[in-house]
Amino acid sequence: MIPDGLVAYVKRACPTCTLIEAQMRQIAQKIPEFSVVSQDDPGFPAGVERVVDDRELEYSWRSEIESTPTLIRFSGGRESERVVGWDREGWRRLTGIHDLGSDLPAFRPG
Repeated sequence: MIPDGLVAYVKRACPTCTLIEAQMRQIAQKIPEFSVVSQDDPGFPAGVERVVDDRELEYSWRSEIESTPTLIRFSGGRESERVVGWDREGWRRLTGIHDLGSDLPAFRPG
């Protein structure tokens, strides 16, 4: 079961995911309820403690992940909002971190 809070679905082989690795560390430092579901490397992203090994893709399948990165807010065990790809404004809205990704492009698909 995915815990309530924010969950990022990523994989190291995804260029957009590696682009936002530092932003995921920033989110993890500021939001205790942040988890990462890593599809191909349980050590990715580096510096984030709450990483779920999803090499079997069970969690991704249950959450209907079609592209990485995807950021989802879960509340009461259910999805309440989703942002697909790196969408700076969407990630800022979900995280509440207003300067998140200031040095990155505004959008990059997964």
